Amino acid sequence: MAESPSEGNSSLMACSLGLLRIRVKRGVNLAVRDVRSSDPYVVVKMGKQKLKTRVKKKDVNPEWNEDLTLSVMDPSVPIKLTVYDHDTFTKDDKMGEAEFDIRPYVEALKQDLEDIPSGTTISRVQPCRSNCLSEESAIMWIDGKVVQDLCLRLKNVECGELEIQLNWIDLPGSK
Repeated sequence: MAESPSEGNSSLMACSLGLLRIRVKRGVNLAVRDVRSSDPYVVVKMGKQKLKTRVKKKDVNPEWNEDLTLSVMDPSVPIKLTVYDHDTFTKDDKMGEAEFDIRPYVEALKQDLEDIPSGTTISRVQPCRSNCLSEESAIMWIDGKVVQDLCLRLKNVECGELEIQLNWIDLPGSK
């Protein structure tokens, strides 16, 4: 008997730990790839999943404030962000990339946090060679949610940072 699309979808959700909402807040001092500016957008990848933001015309300090949601199957799979410059007639130029690990964030989610006050720092992630953090990142308990703000320094480019925020969405029936 054939599976209905909704059953197939629920089996995908059953092997998902939950959803990770990545708010791509803004880019700071991004590289210039056109004459005086760039038309940046961000591609977020985790495993086979790939999402992207809108293009911001002629802006090296773009504000996206866009939410992209990934289904997390395996928290050890790193999330990769790549910034591109949108070009109309040629291939889009790369403007740097960053990668980060969600394991510290997922570990914080497992803690019993119900009775702690909003605004409490659960843990901190220090910048190091193995991550792209440009400054310390705090994982916080805010209004009943675990939130992490990250400022990521872009690699393979002369300059630029991305500011993002992580939020978790529990799924009914997820692990």
